[in-house]
Amino acid sequence: MPPECKPSIALLATPETSPSVLYGMYDVLLSVGAVYPDMTGGKPEDSLLDVGIVARTDKPFRCFGNVLIEPRATLDEIREVDVAVVCDIYTPVDMPPRNRYEQEIDWLKRMYANGSIVAAVCSGSLIPAEAGLLDGMDCAGHWGYRDMFREHYPKIRFREESILVFSGEDARLITSGGHSSWHDLALHLIARLCGKNHALRTAKVYLFSGHLDGQLPFAAMSRRIQKTDGIIGQCQEWIAQNYERANPVAAMAERSGLNSRTFARRFRAATGYRPMDYVHTLRIEEAKQLFESEAIGIDEISLRVGYDDPAFFRRLFKRKAGLTPAAYRRKFNGILNVGK
Repeated sequence: MPPECKPSIALLATPETSPSVLYGMYDVLLSVGAVYPDMTGGKPEDSLLDVGIVARTDKPFRCFGNVLIEPRATLDEIREVDVAVVCDIYTPVDMPPRNRYEQEIDWLKRMYANGSIVAAVCSGSLIPAEAGLLDGMDCAGHWGYRDMFREHYPKIRFREESILVFSGEDARLITSGGHSSWHDLALHLIARLCGKNHALRTAKVYLFSGHLDGQLPFAAMSRRIQKTDGIIGQCQEWIAQNYERANPVAAMAERSGLNSRTFARRFRAATGYRPMDYVHTLRIEEAKQLFESEAIGIDEISLRVGYDDPAFFRRLFKRKAGLTPAAYRRKFNGILNVGK
């Protein structure tokens, strides 16, 4: 099939892009329609997709990890494309990428206005967020950036549990979760552009199985002690060592010297959590570590982290971790035991 007849996908690269996402997506998308018939019948066929790497420059440059990138075209040269994909970018979890991607943002806005699908992988969601394209909408991204989205992009509803989120007109804004969620995004794009059968064949070639449990089983609580409110910071330090105690919120409020309403307001303003939800989240994080490291019963772990009602603990764990305690243990023990 001539390139001009194929659905086109532009993979946006920057110096902060992860090469594993960029070249992983490039390899998989370029193989659609070509590799499966070769593997099953010994007769390779033409690729069904026109895939290219684009950047603000057409000169070779190095991305994260000092890996070479040779763009096919500059952003100014790409006037239309079926899909524009923002590959992930390395940026600190507490520093939004302000004033760094003006050219990329302008290009994404033009592509979306012209009818393109705009997709982003992992931390790449920060670029359409900076562009304002996600304002008032749901958005996925790596769970490690949830605090950044809460603080710096309050108009966006960050879905830390989701692998893929579809927003905007005709679901043309697609954001994906953590790093390897590009597998799920690639399969979705293949199904959307080439049909479900080609997506299934691609999954078989690359052993993709999808992240059916979402991101929550992989997510971890940010334990950074905030510095803006010293009293609340001291309470965070104390609860980190005393999370299993009875009536922990009342104990923190007493230590703070604040009345309960003022304490609750300041705690949420400083951390983004209601005090009891913070305690629950901290306890569940400790329970996860016990499930991952020790072969002890669920009821005993419940007591260790501060719950004398195992049934309540099981319900809370499922809500916070996305899996039952038993399923969580099986999942992560299975990861560590692969190949044994």
